[in-house]
Amino acid sequence: MEAIRQYDDYSKKIQGDDKIIIKFFADWCPDCTRMNMFIDPILEEYSHIEWYELNRDEVPEAADENDVMGIPSLLVFQNGEKLAHLHSADAKSPESVKDFLQKSI
Repeated sequence: MEAIRQYDDYSKKIQGDDKIIIKFFADWCPDCTRMNMFIDPILEEYSHIEWYELNRDEVPEAADENDVMGIPSLLVFQNGEKLAHLHSADAKSPESVKDFLQKSI
């Protein structure tokens, strides 16, 4: 997963014609660490989609404008628009992430 470290990069990435997924996380977040333990097979299964990760502490404006209150959160973007948001409360298992992706992609 490519890291997005600046707001300008985030703004450019979400403007594309293709859907992208951004995982919002923080280094101190235990649920984010847990997600990292199961996300690789999901990344492979959805490798036709570009995946990015954004540390909400490094780019707080992106988190704020997308109502990312909890982490980890997965957001789907296309043409500058947020299409779907998997909130942290629902992002605790591989099954919940896959269900979200099946409905959102």
